[in-house]
Amino acid sequence: MSAVFNQPSLARRVLPVFQGFDGFLAFAVLLLGCAGMLTMYSSGYDHGTRFVDHGRNMLLAAFIMFVVAQVPPQRLMMAAVPIYTLGVALLVAVALFGITKKGAQRWINVGVVIQPSEILKIAMPLMLSWWFQRREGQLRPLDFIVATLLLAVPVGLIMKQPDLGTALLVLATGLSVIFFAGLSWKLILPPVVIGLVVVALIVGFESQLCANGFDWKILHDYQKQRVCTLLDPTKDPLGKGFHIIQGMIAIGSGGVGGKGFMQGTQTHLEFIPERTTDFIFAAYSEEFGLAGNLALIAAFIFLIFRGLAIALDAPTLFSRLLAGAVTMIFFTYAFVNMGMVSGILPVVGVPLPFISYGGTAMVTLGLGLGILMSISRAKRLIQS
Repeated sequence: MSAVFNQPSLARRVLPVFQGFDGFLAFAVLLLGCAGMLTMYSSGYDHGTRFVDHGRNMLLAAFIMFVVAQVPPQRLMMAAVPIYTLGVALLVAVALFGITKKGAQRWINVGVVIQPSEILKIAMPLMLSWWFQRREGQLRPLDFIVATLLLAVPVGLIMKQPDLGTALLVLATGLSVIFFAGLSWKLILPPVVIGLVVVALIVGFESQLCANGFDWKILHDYQKQRVCTLLDPTKDPLGKGFHIIQGMIAIGSGGVGGKGFMQGTQTHLEFIPERTTDFIFAAYSEEFGLAGNLALIAAFIFLIFRGLAIALDAPTLFSRLLAGAVTMIFFTYAFVNMGMVSGILPVVGVPLPFISYGGTAMVTLGLGLGILMSISRAKRLIQS
C-alpha cells in the first residue's frame, strides 16, 4: 500500500516568510518613504538621476530589511562579537593606510572602497547588547566601565578620521544601550550638568573663543569653525555661514502652509546647498510649511514610539536593549538633521532618514528596520 503526500500550495509555503511582520512599523516607514520620494522629486528632478537613484536605494533598504527580518534574534546575538571585531579592525586599518578625500581619512579599499565607520552604527548596539545579556542578573559598576571602553575605542578612531557626525551617531547608540541597561541617574546627571555648563560658557565667551588664532585643543579647526558659525553665522554669510542662513530663510519662507509642491524658490533657484542630501529638510519646509513639518515630525514620533514598544515587549534583555538602541538611531538621525538645518546644532553631515539621498545611510536604515522586524516577529511567532 503506497502512501500519498499532498504537496503544500505555493501560498502556504510563502506565507510563513511574511508572517509576524509588524504592520505599524511598516506603515510608519511607508509614510516616511512616500514623503521622501515626493520631496526628492521636487528638489532633485533637475539634479541628474537623484530621484530614480533614491527610489532604488529605498528598494535596496526594503530588501535588506526583509532579509534581516528572517534572522532570529539569537543568531543576531551570535554575530555581535565578530561584526564588532571586524568593524574595529577596519577602523584601525583606515587609520594606518586609509584613503583620504577632502582632508578626511575615512575609506579603505578591500576590493571595493568602503567606509568602515558605517558598520559601527549597527555593530556598536549589537556588541553592547550582547555584553549586558552576558552579565544579566549580576551587573556591577565594572561592567559599565567595560561597556564604556568598548564604546570609546571605535568612537575615538572615528573622531580621529575626522568624522564628527558618524562619531556622534555611534556614541548616541552606545550610550542608549548603557542607559537602557540600568545605568544609575547618579552617574548620568553629572556629565549632563557639565555639558550644559560648557555650552553656556561657549555661548557666553563666544567672541573670545572664536577669535582668530585661538586654538581649541580638543577639536579640529574645521570643527571649531562649525561651532563658531552656529553661534553667529552672519560673521561669514557668503562662506561658512551660508548653509545655515539659507536653510533658515527657506524654513521661514514656507510659512504655515508652504509655497506648494515644486514651488520652492530657495530650492529651485539653488540657494539651498546640498538640497537633496543634508539640507533636504529646508527644501521640504519651504514647500510644505509648518503643517508639513508637523506631519513629518509626527511620522517620526510614530516610528520611534513603535520601535520603543517593540523593545518593551521583547522577550530577552539582548532584544530589548538592541531594539531600544536601534530606535535611538532613527531619533538621533532626525533630531540632529532637523537641528542643524534649523540653526540649533552645528552642521555635521547627518542625513534625514528616508528623506535625504544617500545609499550608505539607507543601507544602515534598512539593517536597523530589519533588526526591529526580527525582534517583533520573534515575539509574535512565540505568541502564535
